[in-house]
Amino acid sequence: MDAGAVFHEDPSVGERLAAYIRGQVAPFAGALDVTRIQGGQSNPTYLVKAGEDRYVLRRKPSGTLLPSAHAIEREYRVMRSLASSTVPVPRVRALCEDVGVIGSAFYIMDFAEGRILDDQTLPEVAPAERQALYAELNRAIAALHLVDYKQVGLEGYGKEGRYVERQIERWTKQYRASETRRIEAMEQLIIWLPTNVPPQTTTAIVHGDYRLDNVVFHPTEPRIIAILDWELSTLGDPMVDFAYHCLNWHVSLGTHRTLAGVDVKSLGIPSEADYVAMYCTHVGMDPKAGIPRWNFYMAFNMFRLAAIQQGVARRAMDGNAANDRANDVAMRVASTAAAGVLMAQADNAEISRH
Repeated sequence: MDAGAVFHEDPSVGERLAAYIRGQVAPFAGALDVTRIQGGQSNPTYLVKAGEDRYVLRRKPSGTLLPSAHAIEREYRVMRSLASSTVPVPRVRALCEDVGVIGSAFYIMDFAEGRILDDQTLPEVAPAERQALYAELNRAIAALHLVDYKQVGLEGYGKEGRYVERQIERWTKQYRASETRRIEAMEQLIIWLPTNVPPQTTTAIVHGDYRLDNVVFHPTEPRIIAILDWELSTLGDPMVDFAYHCLNWHVSLGTHRTLAGVDVKSLGIPSEADYVAMYCTHVGMDPKAGIPRWNFYMAFNMFRLAAIQQGVARRAMDGNAANDRANDVAMRVASTAAAGVLMAQADNAEISRH
């Protein structure tokens, strides 16, 4: 399909993109073919066929954007840096910050041929493989958190220390910038979170949106060949990053089936407690002791997820959402925040018992 039609730009955008790929990525014969890939609430994503080669193009969306949002430049940098590590990332080819090519900044990476699974109950595989797929998900995020960020050239990729405090400030501002109505549970979390932050004990590369449908599995093996969607990555507290991943056991997203309310044992999927213990083993923590203040990390992540959902809601109202299910997501902000309040109450109860 003509790139100009796909990007809703003038017809010459296809010629400019083809010239860019030939000059910056690799020469190719024949016409350029571009199709939109549905999915990804934030940055529009496209499959680009250039001759015999296939690439993925990620661009910033059109329209007015929130400050610091849609940071595709950071996605490109972190994947390029992690190419030398044991973390599976796609090969990135080029970053184009010249908006004159297709109308916004974008980058190009190799297409990873494999499976992207969006139903967390994994109905398409046998129970034995479900266990293996979740074990691999666990291994990969632990591998990320064990990377020496200085050694791979990511010193300065984020600030050290006070990660949660800064995240609370950031997502409160993002939430306020996209707020469409008052949600009482969000107001409670905005007050409670800053005064209950656990001390940060280590700094690591954090993905920021690590979940099942942001990884590509090998076509037939329970092995991750690429972790995708690094827009929210930075240096931070790995406990926060892992807790966000574990929202899968608690939150119903509507767009993708999660493990909330599911009998995971009957499916061959680990329980949250077993999954946390598995992670602790990988990163050298005591699996029996678990992660201290786990309910705080979950409460914070409920708050952050609600703020992200609110951003999707605002973009839907403004007419530039990247996904046609954005309006459905908007309806879930209040329920996500309410779940966060319950986690905050559980954290308070845990502290009082000690």
